[in-house]
Amino acid sequence: MNRPPTGDPVRVVIAEDQALLRGTFRMLVDSVPGLATVGEAATGADAVELARRELPDLVLMDIQMPELDGIEATRRICGDDATRSVRVVILTTFDRDEYVYAALRAGASGFLLKDSPPTDILAAIRLVADGDALLAPSVTRRLIAEFARRPEPARTPSRALDGITGREREVLTLIGRGLSNGEIVHRLHISDATVRTHVGHLLSKLQVRDRAQLVIVAYETGLITPGAQPH
Repeated sequence: MNRPPTGDPVRVVIAEDQALLRGTFRMLVDSVPGLATVGEAATGADAVELARRELPDLVLMDIQMPELDGIEATRRICGDDATRSVRVVILTTFDRDEYVYAALRAGASGFLLKDSPPTDILAAIRLVADGDALLAPSVTRRLIAEFARRPEPARTPSRALDGITGREREVLTLIGRGLSNGEIVHRLHISDATVRTHVGHLLSKLQVRDRAQLVIVAYETGLITPGAQPH
């Protein structure tokens, strides 16, 4: 997990091309103990450079960025060994469903609506910085819809799942369908601690960064078909 040491603030870079919004997000982040803005970027290229220089815990990344869009900037940050530990949360209005698929494939750990209440934004920053993923069922539904639109989605060989146990496969399937840990607890009649253990093993065995990437794996290995419906 990318959890900062106890007592250290969560270090945030804000990548947003509109100066007013950038300033608003900065004031919000800096108004709360335990969070600190360490840089602002007005372009995707600047966001990548800031991530390399500052190694923040998290980047709030707008999709519509000049020079380099937010998805490509996310791909470069998450795909670079030097910045692989940096987590990215996409700022979006969800006007375009395909952004969900593209951003997750690029390595994003979640999404925030730009007009989310301040408390939700702050909670999301802490959640993702703590190593979780901000992937609500509504986002998973968009992801499923995108897979359904793709006649032949790129498949990761199913042998990628060979190292996981039967129970871990069950948990991965439910994650792919958009279920939360609490819902998995009730579905499988196991404890929350056990679910978290299974999720941790899946992250390690499948070598992915967070829950958002587990959803991608569930579909790209064919564990879940595009026609599957989240519950």
